[in-house]
Amino acid sequence: MSDDHRISKVEILMQQKKYAEAERILRELLAQDSNNVGFLALLSELNLQQDRLGNAHSLINNAIGIAPDAAYLYHTKSRIALGLHDYNEAEKSARTAIELDANDADFFALLAHIRLERKDFKEALSLADRALGIDSENLLALNTRSTALLKLDRHEDSFQTIHGALREDPNNAYTHANYGWNLLEKGDHKKALEHFREALKNDPSHNYARAGMAEALKASNPVYKLFLKYAFFMQNLTAKYQWAVIIGFYFGVRFLRSIAQSNEQLQPYLVPLIIALSIIAFSTWVIDPISNLFLRFNRYGQFLLDKHEKMSSNLVAVAFGLFVVGLLGYVFSSDDRLLVIGAYGFGMMVPLSVIFNPSKYKYAMVVYGIAMAVIGVVAIATTFSSGEVFNSYSVIFIFAFVAFQWLANFFIIKESNK
Repeated sequence: MSDDHRISKVEILMQQKKYAEAERILRELLAQDSNNVGFLALLSELNLQQDRLGNAHSLINNAIGIAPDAAYLYHTKSRIALGLHDYNEAEKSARTAIELDANDADFFALLAHIRLERKDFKEALSLADRALGIDSENLLALNTRSTALLKLDRHEDSFQTIHGALREDPNNAYTHANYGWNLLEKGDHKKALEHFREALKNDPSHNYARAGMAEALKASNPVYKLFLKYAFFMQNLTAKYQWAVIIGFYFGVRFLRSIAQSNEQLQPYLVPLIIALSIIAFSTWVIDPISNLFLRFNRYGQFLLDKHEKMSSNLVAVAFGLFVVGLLGYVFSSDDRLLVIGAYGFGMMVPLSVIFNPSKYKYAMVVYGIAMAVIGVVAIATTFSSGEVFNSYSVIFIFAFVAFQWLANFFIIKESNK
């Protein structure tokens, strides 16, 4: 069998996701010609499709070392860097591919997607349009254009574009998933569900569609639907504006408190407002895992959560249980020590809600959460042994609770700004 026929067979096997057999053939070809750029690039692509990103990165770098002027190699390297969440490298490689070959729509579409991820919606739209000027049927460019238009509040143009993408390939899982997320952001969770369902029918392992369906199911709850609007609003902001909202909210509540303390006649109006704002702020931390807990009782929703989401929802439920037990115990017994158990449960709901969130600082939240849990247990033990509610450990726990919210916001904002 000639090399061309074997390469064609490899490509068919990859489409069928028969990766082991495809890799065996490629290894045989490379044993005969270890410096063949095409073989190395295809093996890199095969590793990329299996999420073996380290291997894929090493292979594509070897190929680039042999053929530094081959534009398509930088396109593959950019996609690998995206998988590794290295957005600087992804953008650099995509731009290099364009410098070497400015007539490939895929290169512009990929760069448009990267700029979209980095919240530069105007440049993402411009680059997507350039890609479509070369190939009007490019699916990544159509999807990126649709999302960029939505972020720029051009809703009608956005949905016209994604309808065009569906006409090009009505069974494309990514297009259906993307359409679903766009509908979800618009507030139409019922129609979004239809597209997530269609995406998963075409590709049952599509994580983007799976996550979208989970959010769409939770959005059937009107409270969660409001939270989702807030989440989309924050996600669309760049880091400095996200911090402006958080800091503005914090100092706004403090300002209202100071006014309430100095004006007794305004207290009946301001105190309920301050309490409501505090509840809203707290709920933004815990509503997602609590919603995941309820989603597990849904006939289909239980299959949409990964193990970390399930674990987080379980831990928040336990913390909430401690809060309720401590609070009810105090109400019926008037034992101040039980308030410490309630406060511990309440305080632990925040770190447990985000303890498994993906982050470049992989173990930071886990370590912080465990440290808070241990300090809280020691505070409870000290309270019951000494009778002193505000002991040194309980004060440390309160300080850690407040500090965690700022630390977690730092990680979350850094993660959402590539």
